[in-house]
Amino acid sequence: MSSNTAHNGKEFLDPGVVISPKVSEPWSVEKVLATIQPEVPVEGSGSPIAFFHIIERLKTGKREGWRRFGINRGESIADHMYRMSLMTFLCPPSLAPKVDLNKCMKMCLVHDMAEALVGDITPVDGVPKPEKNRREAGTMDWISKNLLGKVYEGLAGQEIRALWQEYEDSKTLDSLFVHDVDKIELLLQMVEYEKRVNKCLDLGEFANAANKVVLPEIKEWANDILKERDEFWGPKPHIQGEAGVNGGVKESTVKGQDEYYL
Repeated sequence: MSSNTAHNGKEFLDPGVVISPKVSEPWSVEKVLATIQPEVPVEGSGSPIAFFHIIERLKTGKREGWRRFGINRGESIADHMYRMSLMTFLCPPSLAPKVDLNKCMKMCLVHDMAEALVGDITPVDGVPKPEKNRREAGTMDWISKNLLGKVYEGLAGQEIRALWQEYEDSKTLDSLFVHDVDKIELLLQMVEYEKRVNKCLDLGEFANAANKVVLPEIKEWANDILKERDEFWGPKPHIQGEAGVNGGVKESTVKGQDEYYL
């Protein structure tokens, strides 16, 4: 925790602020758990309460990509996943019969669950994709086995782990749909932040996510958002991330995005 606050004349650390810990290499779940305050979650219990506590970190953990632009009180990881889950309700009619929307909604809600311990690692953080995957897989193993393995015969833990893995493998239509929704949610937030400060921030490098949308029905959403953004900026020069380096994005940033995203 960080940031002091006060109430009734007493000063204390702000309980609403939780910082993802920096631990020594090699990263491990155990090292992160050792930093958790006020206490390490109870493992091997038949109760889901410890799991409920650990996922609170998704509410307090921020989406880190925005911090580089001075947006320190931006969306949380949970904010991002919640809007994604609601977006699945609006799956286009031509696509909806082909996917399992109930499963997709669940997948939206668990796809970033590992960030409760790992934190939100972005393409510019210098963590190779295989190492990011190792950290996240280890965290999901810990959640599904150590926290949930004895809860209701471990069935919920197994489902959560399987949903996360399906998303990571990116081979099914359901997972591709959720990946696309993930990118659309990012594009929406990009435009919303830019509008809120009336062009004082150019977040255009994130528009490159539009190029990673694969399903034609969802590409229409991406095109609509990019059109909305261009109309907002008008003639004022701005980064057009959908054009990559030619749109004003640094080559190193594009390379990192290409490595991290489908």
